Amino acid sequence: MLNISQNPLNKTVDLSDYKSGKRVFDKSYYKYFNRFLGAFAIVGVIVLFLPWTQNITGRGNVTTLTPDQRPQTIQSQIPGRIEKWFVNEGDHVKKGDTIMQISEVKSEYFDPNLVERTAQQRDAKAFSVKSYEQKVKATDVRIAALQNERSLKLEQAKNKLLQSKLKVQADSIDLEAAETNLRIAQTKYNRADTLYKDGFTALKNVEDARVKLQETQAKRISQEAKLLASKNEVINAQVEISRIKAEYSDKVSKAQSDKFTAQSSQFDSEAEVQKLENQYSNYKIRNSLLYVTAPYDGFINKALRGGVGVTFKEGEELVGIIPDNVDLAVETFVEPIDLPLIHKGEKVRVQFDGWPAIIFSGWPNVSYGTYGAEVVAVERFISPNGKFRVLLKPDPEDHPWPQDIRAGSGAFTMALLDDVPIWFELWRQLNGFPPNYYQPQDGGSSTKAKK
Repeated sequence: MLNISQNPLNKTVDLSDYKSGKRVFDKSYYKYFNRFLGAFAIVGVIVLFLPWTQNITGRGNVTTLTPDQRPQTIQSQIPGRIEKWFVNEGDHVKKGDTIMQISEVKSEYFDPNLVERTAQQRDAKAFSVKSYEQKVKATDVRIAALQNERSLKLEQAKNKLLQSKLKVQADSIDLEAAETNLRIAQTKYNRADTLYKDGFTALKNVEDARVKLQETQAKRISQEAKLLASKNEVINAQVEISRIKAEYSDKVSKAQSDKFTAQSSQFDSEAEVQKLENQYSNYKIRNSLLYVTAPYDGFINKALRGGVGVTFKEGEELVGIIPDNVDLAVETFVEPIDLPLIHKGEKVRVQFDGWPAIIFSGWPNVSYGTYGAEVVAVERFISPNGKFRVLLKPDPEDHPWPQDIRAGSGAFTMALLDDVPIWFELWRQLNGFPPNYYQPQDGGSSTKAKK
């Protein structure tokens, strides 16, 4: 009972007479409250020993598994001017469908018959090459004929030289015979003169012997002159051989020079043909580039260069395209301190932005609205945001991802680690320690083994 003085007359008020006072001062009220605190403490202690799955959370976005399935822009390999659009934004196109038509802006490509004219130039040069080839063949025939003629001329000159040598030998023999006859005639004359002086013969015999001697001397001189003439013919035959060799060497050299000149012109023409062939192929391919086509099946995302008559340079982005069928993936980013805990093949839970989910990070089995994923790649160099990029693909052992998600959507990821008591996780969080260090068994499986 509590007495409180409320006025100068010192009247007392008993609070226990009031309903609220009875509730406040009732001892049974403290008893229930203490029981509640005790039960709460027991439950809290039990909860501290419940299992908690350590995890690494990250933010990322939806992307594609391979680079060729990601949204891209279409560029033109040549500068041009937009002439006509064949599609609208949001249209579905198949691989090879024409998206737009462009025209040339460089004056050297304005000729509409440029490809045909280049082909004609190429054919003309090719005919010139064939002409030079025929000239080279004709020159080879000419050279062969000259060489054959030289051989025949040399053979003829050698035969004449041989004849001259044989004639020299014959004249030499005749000269020896003439000298022998001269000696005999001289002997006869001397004998006749001696006999005449001794009176044994007539003067007529002496005179006959003298005449015979003079005739023999004349024949001897004539035969010597023939021998000299024969020797001179030998020299002339040798000179003729040298002349023939020099003459035909000059003719063959000139023919070979003509051949080399023709071959040089042929090679120059062949180089021109190759150059024109290259130009023809380039012009033909360039004409095909006047129609911008779709690289694969997909949807036209956005026209980056709108209107007709707009000019652009080579390599400028013209239109965006999104692939039709893609293999979705999620790229997420983790802190460098958590990078050693991420391995290829690890299991990850993903919650997509815009999809309802109830997440209990420590109890993934009771979470709702998350989807299974698997680590397929871990970036080896840090990203500009100061974190490491991790690429995830759908877990084939889990239920499939939603069909309506699109590349570029946001995603929240949780990489699942080891199961630890809640008290250990609280202690780790309060001290700022990283999760326990794990490595997968068998080099790449998703099963964790504590180190």
